Amino acid sequence: QLVQSGGGQVQPGDSLTLSCTFSGGTFDRYAMTWFRQAPGKGRTFVGAISANLETSFADSVKGRFTISRDNTKATVTLGMNNLKPEDTAVYYCAARWRLVTMSETDYFIWGQGARVTVSS
Repeated sequence: QLVQSGGGQVQPGDSLTLSCTFSGGTFDRYAMTWFRQAPGKGRTFVGAISANLETSFADSVKGRFTISRDNTKATVTLGMNNLKPEDTAVYYCAARWRLVTMSETDYFIWGQGARVTVSS
């Protein structure tokens, strides 16, 4: 099970942090991935952190977003800096055993979603 926290409305250039807490398994063996779904669009890969702490990001957020994990708290965090209106979306965390993939169809454990709105 994944429970998300964070989100909200911010202005362009602001920062925001989303968190996702895992329960019901061995967290440190799971790859943790963030997806987002913009209004009227499909869910897309944002970034991920593997079980061995390697991170990967979509080109659209590279250099602005960070991902970290705290295995002692079974939590993964998405840090979003210099937010842009095009970052407006519902953000989802997802867990997958060991390996990161960028396809949402490979994930079966999902958070409830957190809405992020970037607007002036």
